[in-house]
Amino acid sequence: MNFKRILGTTVALFPVWIILGCVWAWNQPAAWTWFQPHIEVGLGAIMLGMGLTLRFADFAAVARDPKNVAMGVAAQFLIMPASGWLVARMFQLETGLAIGLILVACCPGGTASNVICYLAKANVPLSVLLTMCSTLVAIFATPLLTHWLAGAWLPVDAAALFQSMLIVVMLPLLCGVAANTLLGKMRDPERIRSWVDTIGPLLSAAVIVLIVGCIVASKKAEIARAALPLFVSVFLLHALGFGVGYLFALASGCKESLRRTISIEVGMQNSGLGAALATRHFSQFALAPVPAAISAVYHCLIGSLLAAWWRSCPPASEK
Repeated sequence: MNFKRILGTTVALFPVWIILGCVWAWNQPAAWTWFQPHIEVGLGAIMLGMGLTLRFADFAAVARDPKNVAMGVAAQFLIMPASGWLVARMFQLETGLAIGLILVACCPGGTASNVICYLAKANVPLSVLLTMCSTLVAIFATPLLTHWLAGAWLPVDAAALFQSMLIVVMLPLLCGVAANTLLGKMRDPERIRSWVDTIGPLLSAAVIVLIVGCIVASKKAEIARAALPLFVSVFLLHALGFGVGYLFALASGCKESLRRTISIEVGMQNSGLGAALATRHFSQFALAPVPAAISAVYHCLIGSLLAAWWRSCPPASEK
């Protein structure tokens, strides 16, 4: 029991590992660049781990809360892509930076949002549902939105993006769900699932740190060159995501815990997916994967600060 608690605490400190990993990668790039050829495999492992925490029966939970799920997914794919396009236009970003920013803005919510929702006393079960649903919707939405919004900078091959989404997202996710469902037929399945639910997030967090650190290490010169527009634009993207997401839920008449959940889900992106897609499909632009790496740092920092603030003032029903 104590060992599981230690693992849980380690996962909860995910923002700290992201920051430490980036600092290490910046100062010792050679220790991180080895992972670059394995970014897509790593992302597939993350999706497999996510699938291992789900069962086919979990998808029925969407039918029990369709309004809130639909609201959260709609907010995810309306607010962030629009914010990415607006910020790229506002700062007149160069092509590679603009493409990378819009791409990460069109990605689904990240699994780290579930941890932040827990720390913020938000609706954790709904957060898990929203992450799952936005990931599935992203298989179609991310290629189409990127093609539409980034097309002003250069032609985007939506079909190639869709193929990548199937390979690195859909396939491992379904394999994970199928494997978890089969666990139910084994002896003492709940004990096995308990360990999967404990170790899976830790492995996912470790791979995300590897992906982000690898991008920072391999693109150190480009990050230094693009410094101000890069950091300001990515910060604004996530500030708009968290802020507008909360206001969207407030205007929709949601209760406080739901407002926090939607704000966190909208503000926190699957940066690993953005980095993998940018590396594979926009390799001609050195800066394209960089916004995803900086995004991982920013959304963890903003989310952690919000979680600390919200944790100190829980919703009225939880006081």
